Amino acid sequence: MNAADFQSPWWLPEGHSQTLWRRFVPANGLHRRRQRVELQDGDFLDIDWVDAAGDVSLPVILLLHGLCGCSASPYIVSLQRLLEAQGYTSVAMNFRGCSGEINRLARAYHSGCSEDVEEVFQHVRHAAGQRPIVGVGFSLGGNVLLHWLARRPAGKGVIGAVAVSTPFALAHCSEALNTGVSKLYGHYFRRRLVRDVMAKLAYFRLQGWQEQAEQLAALGDLRRLRTLWEFDDQVTAPLHGFDGARDYYDRCSSGTLLPAIELPTVLIQSRDDPIIPERSLPDPKRLPTHIRLLLTPAGGHVGFTSAREPHWLEQRILQAIQTLD
Repeated sequence: MNAADFQSPWWLPEGHSQTLWRRFVPANGLHRRRQRVELQDGDFLDIDWVDAAGDVSLPVILLLHGLCGCSASPYIVSLQRLLEAQGYTSVAMNFRGCSGEINRLARAYHSGCSEDVEEVFQHVRHAAGQRPIVGVGFSLGGNVLLHWLARRPAGKGVIGAVAVSTPFALAHCSEALNTGVSKLYGHYFRRRLVRDVMAKLAYFRLQGWQEQAEQLAALGDLRRLRTLWEFDDQVTAPLHGFDGARDYYDRCSSGTLLPAIELPTVLIQSRDDPIIPERSLPDPKRLPTHIRLLLTPAGGHVGFTSAREPHWLEQRILQAIQTLD
């Protein structure tokens, strides 16, 4: 498994086209079983299982989606389909408010919400008969996965991980989303996030959930926000206990936490990712020997459509998982 075998097709020559192709190409349907996880703070998460008919000794694969994504995101569905064909049961976690139903609390999700992953992990382990777990995270989900792994002891049911297009340095990535063509991605995320908060506020008021509604109303006028940084400073940080965007980025960036991860981990990144600047990537020479960086010259952000192998990304994730069986 190496990065040299990735080659962009002529019609997806650079990072933007790779990123958008993955985003807009629909994934075929997949039979899944939805389950609700009741959280200790009174909120809930929905998870979507694909129960494979393979060897029950195989690990269960836990998938985490990216910012403004969900379990129906094309990269999640595509990977779950391949895993099922190879006999692996998988479960895709929807972060709070991402499953199509507004969550119960003012808080939502963020790049360091590892406590939610821990609760889902415990539920999945119990439901799967204590089978080992491999985590796979994409973009924000990759950061959350690494953040979680760095804070839990090895040998407690998780045997490895794969993180794809991870924003290792959140401040650098937030800055990149306010620069050049990448501003389009920043504007997209900001509009989606503001829309979700406004919809949640209206829903809480309709339901008469005054305390939760007041927490959201206290965030102020969100229509004046112009960047993702401003959104994180005015919304994400106060809702989740951080002292502004800078504090949130510093405490939740996974790049500085990599030395604390004790499990075999594969990091898949692209040099032309329009969301994650190359300067934010970890130095391969400084990584622990059990953490491997697979850095392709092209592939965009969670793109990686190859001229020679259309499902290049899914196959590389599968190969990484198979080394852990």
